[in-house]
Amino acid sequence: MPLISRIVPFGAARAAKTALCAPRAVAVLVQLRSLSTHPKSKVVSPQDAVAPIQPDITLLCGGFGLSGVPDTLIDALKARPEVKGITAVSNNAGTASSGLSKLLESGQVVKMIASYIGGNAIFENLYLTGQIDLELTPQGTLAERCRAGGAGIPAFYTRAGYGTWVQTGELPVRYDETGKNVLKFTQPKEVREFDGKNYILENSIFADVAFIKAYKVDTLGNCYFRMAARNFNSAFGRAAKYTVVEAENIVEPGEIDPSDVHLPGIYVSKIIQSTAEKKIEILTLQKEKPTDSSSASALETDPNSSAARRERIVRRAAKEFKDGDYANLGIGMPTLAPGFIGSDISVTLQSENGILGLGPYPKAGSEDPDLINAGKETVTVTPGASFFGSEESFGMIRSGRINMTILGAMQVSQYGDLANWGLPGRVKGMGGAMDLVANPDKTRVVVVMDLVDKKGRPKILKTCAFPLTGVKCVSRIITDMAVFDVSPETGLTLIEVQEGLTPADIEAKVDAPFTVSPDLTTIQV
Repeated sequence: MPLISRIVPFGAARAAKTALCAPRAVAVLVQLRSLSTHPKSKVVSPQDAVAPIQPDITLLCGGFGLSGVPDTLIDALKARPEVKGITAVSNNAGTASSGLSKLLESGQVVKMIASYIGGNAIFENLYLTGQIDLELTPQGTLAERCRAGGAGIPAFYTRAGYGTWVQTGELPVRYDETGKNVLKFTQPKEVREFDGKNYILENSIFADVAFIKAYKVDTLGNCYFRMAARNFNSAFGRAAKYTVVEAENIVEPGEIDPSDVHLPGIYVSKIIQSTAEKKIEILTLQKEKPTDSSSASALETDPNSSAARRERIVRRAAKEFKDGDYANLGIGMPTLAPGFIGSDISVTLQSENGILGLGPYPKAGSEDPDLINAGKETVTVTPGASFFGSEESFGMIRSGRINMTILGAMQVSQYGDLANWGLPGRVKGMGGAMDLVANPDKTRVVVVMDLVDKKGRPKILKTCAFPLTGVKCVSRIITDMAVFDVSPETGLTLIEVQEGLTPADIEAKVDAPFTVSPDLTTIQV
């Protein structure tokens, strides 16, 4: 047909096209309306949710401690003992009665990728008797490996773990049955320099299956996480081919405000109703203030006691806070320091499981299983607090938004190397410590510890004998007898001593050279 015969006036062509397409357009519009008003529910039974799962999978399991743990789904998978050979990815494995311990005990898990064993006797025994593999991973790296995997990023560089066993490939993956001989180690990591700083390459994780727990989910899969129970759940929910949400409350579409959706339904395959009891791992409450003379501090009542020694360290550490600081505190003594902050100082405390604005321990009766700190203790929050996932928490930490971290230590070297997560033959896991000390030029690292260990051996050494947490990262050491400044170039400087002691007394208890500040003073608490 000649081209000229196919040309028609523009108005006529538009009218013809409209007439031809009108029925189809109406049909599409009706279909869209139908989809929006009658969405297909993703809610199934626990048994149906786990039915497609096959052996030899990689399974992500949300939760931190016992907060946000999908126990109903774990129980449903345990009821399918034929699903074996599981590589499980989680921050930790919970306890004997909750979390992945149940799949470890049933023999379905053959490998764990985690940051922490902690006090889980089942997990530790299987690892130390050669029954499972363990790939220990810094907590922030674990969160980022899954966040990146869910975002389609195959690998990334991080400073966390550089100069430690994580980088050098010396982490024990599998022991023999005696727990004395290591049969397999991790692989060394590639190192690359950016802007004069060393980073290690970490591979991302995109798993076969993810089990997560939400406080509320609509039938389309849009999730809302409550308080600190978000932890790893939001990142894990994005990082699997098949994600199942266990929810305390299942609602209709529209009942969750779109602004409150933490995980969009596009990532969710199935939904089940949670029936598991919510538990608290470490119930910690505010101590009532006594009204009599017993309220005196240990320093006043028994200045030579171990309690007085700890209080002296904590009171001195509290002087490190500056007005306006954002700070992260390690487990143990560091958590006590805020109790001695002056009234003229305002500090915002961060917890790596997803809280900015930590408050004191709760009063009896007001504890909440969804509100815990990095030590799994029940806590409260201050006005203006915020909650977020672990992946964002460690983004804050890695980028240097946290001004200071106070950590305990087993050993510190003369140039500021830190060892605080494991002993030879007794590896519990590094948790978030490697991430916290990985950016010392932006996050000030303060260590609190006794000057010597229980056997009187020095804890400040020329070179750390225990596995490292970070390299040249500590800027100040606060002990019961002395305070040191630490430089990665020039080493130790003694700046304060306990009243009644001399630099010679300190030298006898430190296995590293140090200089004495011309402005040496006594420790003021």
